[in-house]
Amino acid sequence: MLEISNNVSLADWEIELSAIRATGNGGQRVNKVATAIHLRFDIRRSTLPTVYKERLLACKDARISKEGVIIIKAQSFRTQEMNKDDALKRLKEFILSVMIIQKKRRATKPTKGSIQRRLTGKANRKTVKQTRQKVKL
Repeated sequence: MLEISNNVSLADWEIELSAIRATGNGGQRVNKVATAIHLRFDIRRSTLPTVYKERLLACKDARISKEGVIIIKAQSFRTQEMNKDDALKRLKEFILSVMIIQKKRRATKPTKGSIQRRLTGKANRKTVKQTRQKVKL
């Protein structure tokens, strides 16, 4: 059972975990041991509240397939247990990140003081550059 928040949790049957061989550089045991974890989570079939489902399906993320399945591959660690924990943690963080509402941006004007400081700075640069010019006779 994966706890998402105080009142939202996922049952074990909703998350499909399978062990696969990790890619990349290896050593003596690279082609023998399946330590990487492939996590699959079907959003539409899950028991998540509808708000969570709608936001997850509306999210444009490479980890979500066209069928609405979240696919996470964890292969950072050398043991299968640590990769399993990592995959579950990343799934939880992904679901929670979708529920964060971004504040709307409001356009602001620069203050009068900042405009004045900018213009005086420009005027100072102008005089400095003018003093470097050749003297006209």
